[in-house]
Amino acid sequence: MVAKETPHNTMHACTSEMSDAVLGILIGEARYLVFMREVSEVIQMSEFVSVPYTHAWFMGMINVHGDLYGITDLGMYLSGESESFSSKSRILLVMSNNKINCGFIVPNLLGIRNLNEFEQDNAVSEALRNGVTHVYRDKEGMPWYALGLNMLIQEKQFLQIGR
Repeated sequence: MVAKETPHNTMHACTSEMSDAVLGILIGEARYLVFMREVSEVIQMSEFVSVPYTHAWFMGMINVHGDLYGITDLGMYLSGESESFSSKSRILLVMSNNKINCGFIVPNLLGIRNLNEFEQDNAVSEALRNGVTHVYRDKEGMPWYALGLNMLIQEKQFLQIGR
C-alpha cells in the first residue's frame, strides 16, 4: 500500500528542508555555516547610525521596515579583526524569539547549501566558543564552523555593547 502525500506531510518535508538549509559565509580565511531558520532576512549594506561609547564590533543602528536593529561586525566580534566591506557584503537579520533586533554584517556570502553536503567533525578537540556549535567538513576536507546565531546573541559579551 502506498502512502498518499498529504499537505501535512508536504509541510513537514518543507520544514525539514528548511532546517537543513545553511548559508555559507567567509570571514577572513574561516568558513562558517549559519542555519537559515535563524535568519529572518538578508539585506544589502545600508547606512547606520553610530552609537558612541560602544565596542568596536558594534557598528550602530539601522531602521528596517520601521524597526531598529543593532548591527554587529561579525568578523570583528568573532576574531577581533575587521575586514573591509564591499558591494558583496550583506547584513543578516537574526530571527529571534527573544525580541532582540540585531543583525550581523558579513563580508562574503558563499551561498545556500544543504547540511547533508557536510560531515560533522567529532574529532575536534578545541573548545567551541563565540556561538560555534559544531565543526563540519566539506567533501574537500575543509572545516566549516556552524554558528548558532540565537546562542551568540545571548552571550553576556554580546549583550554588553558599551565599553
